[in-house]
Amino acid sequence: MSNVWLITKRELVGYFTTPIAYVFIVIFLFLNGVFTFYLGGFFERGQADLVTFFSFHPWLYLALIPALTMRLWAEERRSGTIELLLTLPISMLQAVLGKFFATWAFTALALALTFPMWLTVNYLGDPDNGVILAGYIGSLLMAGAYIAIGACISATTKNQVIAFVIAAVVCLMFLLSGFPLVLDFFDGWAPELVVAAISGMSFLSHFDDISKGIIELRDVVYFVSLIVFWLFANAVLIELKKAD
Repeated sequence: MSNVWLITKRELVGYFTTPIAYVFIVIFLFLNGVFTFYLGGFFERGQADLVTFFSFHPWLYLALIPALTMRLWAEERRSGTIELLLTLPISMLQAVLGKFFATWAFTALALALTFPMWLTVNYLGDPDNGVILAGYIGSLLMAGAYIAIGACISATTKNQVIAFVIAAVVCLMFLLSGFPLVLDFFDGWAPELVVAAISGMSFLSHFDDISKGIIELRDVVYFVSLIVFWLFANAVLIELKKAD
């Protein structure tokens, strides 16, 4: 774990030595405020909760997290530092986990900075803080899935823009997989089991359950399984590049 921590620390420092960390945090906090209090009609609803706050997170992450992950491996490959990284006495799994944990920790920090919103709803009323806590847990789990996907995509190219676009498209597919527009496309010819499986892959359905305060094992397993799968794919891709 010491090697994982070294990579994690290296990546975290890398975020804060460039403007990307500060730009991300400012934009994330600003958009959360706009979506919650203005577009979400927080005051018009007359309820002391953070339902609108969490409802926009899947879409915020779709735009912002690929911007974080696009550099993880693409920049290493472009600059040639990936060869140096792979010659260090660390395993591929440790390198992949280190980069993932660094980005996840940074996202957790940005999410933690929205804590004043939690204080605000407690000042204005008497919310169910258990539901709010569940929403934060669900948001962090979903962010982990976004990060794992984005990191894997970043390992496929040297171009950060391409990594951003492909990661955003793949994440969008996971978001929309439960929508009628997508399901209707498969409903006419695909087996019912396949349609149900596609519907069950949606980020939204699993996150919505958790954000309502219902933390079921299947939802947690879903996000953890996605993270493990994409991190494994990430390690395989890097190994293939190493072999080249």
